[in-house]
Amino acid sequence: MPRAIRGQASYLDLKRRLRSDMTGPETRLWSRLLARQLQGLKFRRQHGIGPYIVDFYCPEQSLVIEIDGDSHADADQMLKDQLRDGYFQSLGLRVIRYFNDDIVKNLDGVLEDLAEKLSPESTSPCPSLQRRGGGKKLKADD
Repeated sequence: MPRAIRGQASYLDLKRRLRSDMTGPETRLWSRLLARQLQGLKFRRQHGIGPYIVDFYCPEQSLVIEIDGDSHADADQMLKDQLRDGYFQSLGLRVIRYFNDDIVKNLDGVLEDLAEKLSPESTSPCPSLQRRGGGKKLKADD
């Protein structure tokens, strides 16, 4: 299992602030990830990896979970996300992204999707829900 590069020490205060000021969707997801509620896995929130701070990190699965708001649909932000994801993948980490709306409107569906992607039988080449432009987005009725 790859080991992620430790986050920058100078980000400690920022990580603490981000933990205390989590967005509503982050708080909702965290309430279902903390205390090993999902498949007995330990998750960290607002965790530093190299020059980045990720929303959630599971070291046992080498997994990064990012929660994206509307700003992530912007072309510039999409490019930044791709570069960021590429960095994590170069460290051997998987990245899964969910939209805020998915968590707010269908948290159980997000958790089911996440559990499926964490199962050893999962053969999905793309670990995140289809996103942006033309793809199918997770809906409450799916």
